[in-house]
Amino acid sequence: MAKVVAVAEENSIFFSTLASSLSDFSGTKLHYSHIHFKRKQWQTKAASNSITQQLPCDFSSKTKAFAVSRRKGLSLLLSTYILSEASSASDALAQQSLPLREYIDAFDGYSFRYPSNWIQVRGAGADIFFRDPYILDENVSVEISSPSSSRYKSVEDLGTPEEAGKKVLKQYLTEFMSTRLGVRRESNILSTTSRVADDGKLYYQVEVNIKSYANNNELAVMPQERVVRMEWDRRYLSALGVENNQLYELRLQVPEIVFAEEENDLRQVMDSFRVKKIAA
Repeated sequence: MAKVVAVAEENSIFFSTLASSLSDFSGTKLHYSHIHFKRKQWQTKAASNSITQQLPCDFSSKTKAFAVSRRKGLSLLLSTYILSEASSASDALAQQSLPLREYIDAFDGYSFRYPSNWIQVRGAGADIFFRDPYILDENVSVEISSPSSSRYKSVEDLGTPEEAGKKVLKQYLTEFMSTRLGVRRESNILSTTSRVADDGKLYYQVEVNIKSYANNNELAVMPQERVVRMEWDRRYLSALGVENNQLYELRLQVPEIVFAEEENDLRQVMDSFRVKKIAA
């Protein structure tokens, strides 16, 4: 999903889309050159009008002034064209969606689709775990309840979607519990819905937002030396289903700043989650 930006934790690196032959000019420099040229043209025009009103007309000087203005005009057009093409290319890459690949676990009884460029990470503690190769906080995993300690008949055993949402949020906050001093978490349930998928089974979907804050110097004696800052801001999407007397949960995690750009793809992943009967 992150096609043009490489992000590690919460820091981003943007790659220029300008041609190498124009490497001496950044988009910012071109932009300000654009303004500079327009300003000089207006100044030249104003000065020319003033001189014309005060002095007799000089054909050669007017021709020379026109030639300079034309060169500047061509430079202005070139700058505008380059910026427009670079912006269009950047927008096209940002909006382009990667195809989704299907993952089927016939042994445990579930399937879902995920972005084709995501990689599998082993030893993450979940039954299966895929993540974006660049945005490490963007990933999808599946959790399954223990068959020996759970006897679910339907996802409605969790209660209403709203009640299920509270349980999902409580589980997230428990997992993110920190022993560090000065850490504070803000959480909010954004939506809870139920849907019957094309397999005829009922699924719950839960969306929550969690923000983490921490002091920059938790051991400082004076309160003014402990500045609170945001560590991360994430969106969590969960799809819940029941089969084989077990509760299955698909979990999607994504930084909130990325969610708006990739919402369509992420919702396709969440909607693709299916639980399946295990063959005896």
